[in-house]
Amino acid sequence: MSILIRNVLLKEKTVDILIERDTISKIGKIETYDNIDQIIDGDKKVAIPSFINGHTHAAMTLFRGFADDMPLEAWLQGKIWPYETRLTDEYIYWGTRLACLEMIKTGTTLFHDMYWHLPAAAQAVEDSGIRAILSMVLMNVAGEKQEESLKNLALNVLNTKFCPRVQLSVAPHAIYTADAELLKWGKQLADNHNLLFHIHLSETKTEVENSLKNYGLTPVAYLHSLGVLDKNTVAAHCVWLDDNDIDLLAHTQAKVIHNPNSNMKLASGTGFRYNDLKSSSITVGLGTDGCASSNNLDMIEAMKVASLLCKASSNDPTAMPVKESFDLATKNGAAIFNNRLGEVTEGNLADLCLIDLNRPEMTPCHHFLSNLIYASNGNSVDTVICNGKIIMQQRRVKDEQLIMDKAAEMAKKLFFEYY
Repeated sequence: MSILIRNVLLKEKTVDILIERDTISKIGKIETYDNIDQIIDGDKKVAIPSFINGHTHAAMTLFRGFADDMPLEAWLQGKIWPYETRLTDEYIYWGTRLACLEMIKTGTTLFHDMYWHLPAAAQAVEDSGIRAILSMVLMNVAGEKQEESLKNLALNVLNTKFCPRVQLSVAPHAIYTADAELLKWGKQLADNHNLLFHIHLSETKTEVENSLKNYGLTPVAYLHSLGVLDKNTVAAHCVWLDDNDIDLLAHTQAKVIHNPNSNMKLASGTGFRYNDLKSSSITVGLGTDGCASSNNLDMIEAMKVASLLCKASSNDPTAMPVKESFDLATKNGAAIFNNRLGEVTEGNLADLCLIDLNRPEMTPCHHFLSNLIYASNGNSVDTVICNGKIIMQQRRVKDEQLIMDKAAEMAKKLFFEYY
């Protein structure tokens, strides 16, 4: 399978991009078009790497708008957790298909997920044509029976063969839902299988206060004391960090995923210390979190909010310029999850987007990234290629109406009391 993108802008130069099988094989002037399976006209379009969503809960698209404007603890305990007990493979499949559709429509081709019924989510990812790292969730807040069930599910998943675009990680939910023994068990499982260790960390002030009360340590220091903080740890949120936390994250080479929309909407905090993390050479990626808390999966919007939040919270209009917020969603994500993604360059995997310049919000185009991040949104994405295959062209995705209809049907079944 080969794809030729002709006369497209890449880093302010007009080039041709040749994709062979799953790889970008040549960037430059392609003189011969023989034996090319598909040719795309890149006129008035810009080629960029597709986005990497570093933390989400994909099937929570079914919860979009269901529990808004609530404190985190009441939101989880009163609205989210009770209805999650109703979830089945069918709900997860169609909720994840809807999430994948939304991510494709807004330019994302890899997401790091933390949710339930992993095999059903894996099937949805395979059918959608994008990539995912799906986490085996571990919790024991409901007691020993729940813990053993989730451990057994994780072990069974490890023996399941998924498509090559699906990878796995291990995800104790948080320090307040997984005890020390389960955290250590999960990290050992991750290490034994060379998997990432994915966890919510220092998301709220309450979490930090309870950690100090219960363990005499901040959540970051507590994880470090258990020996589970290292270069393969991916910590979501990290809103409430002190200087020692940042030193520990830097020393252990742990990675951080910033979720600005969710943090602001749930009032988890606005003090994400991006500049200090950057100064300490800590790799920071970007995520949307789930649609129950951030309402959409648009990484372009997440880039804008991350940049504006950083400027406002630091009182510095030069903080997190657009190139840095763009890197959070591309190069930095690639450094955390896959080093052959994140840039449109020869030898990288063929995951890329074409951005349509022929739109009012992209006109005039003094500075492409400024327009993309500050003026635009995911609707400016015209074409998406993942793993060397076109999965959206001229904003059309296969079966999109069917996916939306089925997801809406699933939501009505899940929340039948409200319909």
